[in-house]
Amino acid sequence: MTLLLKAATLVDASQPKLNGKKRDILIENGRISQIGARVEPPGDCRVVTLENLHVSTGWFDSSVSFGEPGYEERETIAGGLRVAAASGFTGIVLNTATRPVPDTSGDIVFLKETARKAVTELYPLGTLSMGAKGEDLAELYDMHGAGAVGFSDFKHPVENPNLLKLALLYVQHFNGLIHSFPLDAQLGAKGQMHEGKMAVRLGLRGIPALAEELRVTRDLALLEYTGGKLHIPLVSTRQSVERIAEAKKRGLDVSCSVAIHNLAFTDQELEGFDSVFKVLPPLRSEADCKALRKALKDHIIDFVSSDHCPMDIEQKRMEFDLAAFGSLGLESAFGVLNGIFGLEASVEMLTRGRLRFGLPVAQLQEGERALLTLFNPDLEYTPHEKDLLSASKNSMYLGKPLRGKAYGVVVGAKTNL
Repeated sequence: MTLLLKAATLVDASQPKLNGKKRDILIENGRISQIGARVEPPGDCRVVTLENLHVSTGWFDSSVSFGEPGYEERETIAGGLRVAAASGFTGIVLNTATRPVPDTSGDIVFLKETARKAVTELYPLGTLSMGAKGEDLAELYDMHGAGAVGFSDFKHPVENPNLLKLALLYVQHFNGLIHSFPLDAQLGAKGQMHEGKMAVRLGLRGIPALAEELRVTRDLALLEYTGGKLHIPLVSTRQSVERIAEAKKRGLDVSCSVAIHNLAFTDQELEGFDSVFKVLPPLRSEADCKALRKALKDHIIDFVSSDHCPMDIEQKRMEFDLAAFGSLGLESAFGVLNGIFGLEASVEMLTRGRLRFGLPVAQLQEGERALLTLFNPDLEYTPHEKDLLSASKNSMYLGKPLRGKAYGVVVGAKTNL
């Protein structure tokens, strides 16, 4: 494939000489062969001209769920990766939210093979424990060899501290990354939303911030004892961020992420009992939201995630306390961030994370493999259900005005343009 992107405004703060400049980009055999003010198209070249075209290195999402295998009615791998590509993501980390869960090397091979023909690249997680039951370690080394980029029981917290200790010790000889979802299951038992004034007003059982913060404290203590690499996904409270910041100052190898909806919304959104806003971790207080935004800008929070979690209509349109947790997020990710942080900061946030998962960092330079996101940062729109590409429609961003939308991606010799 030979592709020429015409008059693209480059967004890459790491390259001040190119950042903000309008350039043509020639891609040949999956690599950026030329970047210039005016590049003539060679023979048999597809020329791409798009309104207000901006190009950055490819966006990356560290926490995405689909459904296949087991929950194909929510989203298949092929369908989900089409959504990811249309949303501007060149790579996604796939959660272990399937049935059966991926706890063997054969499961990892299946996921990678199923995604092989897609444009967006899929990087699977394997479970931390067999069956994600929190009892015995899964085949971590074998799954790593098959292509797993980390180990997670998804949103099942690791209740047994000895299991987490053993995992952190075991993966050190192959530099594995352990995930631990920050929730004390007993403190958060049967919780439906953030424990605060709004929960009392609505009469719903809350999930206290303490349930997250105690688990963060425990996991950091284990990490300090064992060494190794720990990732704490989807932090949602001010004190969680403060404790992680302290751990980083002490030299612990810990990273964390935040869901974009926890940057955009607070528990006030639940006043209407709309289950589309029921997510885990829950939408927190205004003070937490402000602290998360600051921590992300200060790089205490390492990267953002859409926490894309499709759910079919039967699991969402029911009584609030019976409805499933989860919201779509891929398609609205850039539009939400752009509205909060602005263009350059949003792109920088969306391009973090690859190195933590042992993946090559994308670069917008001649000779480099093409990992590019094409987008219009000024397009204003309001998404409606009919606009969603996802098989499921459980998006909390429907009816919310957004600014900025992706055109698509170029990943090596593949594109969805």
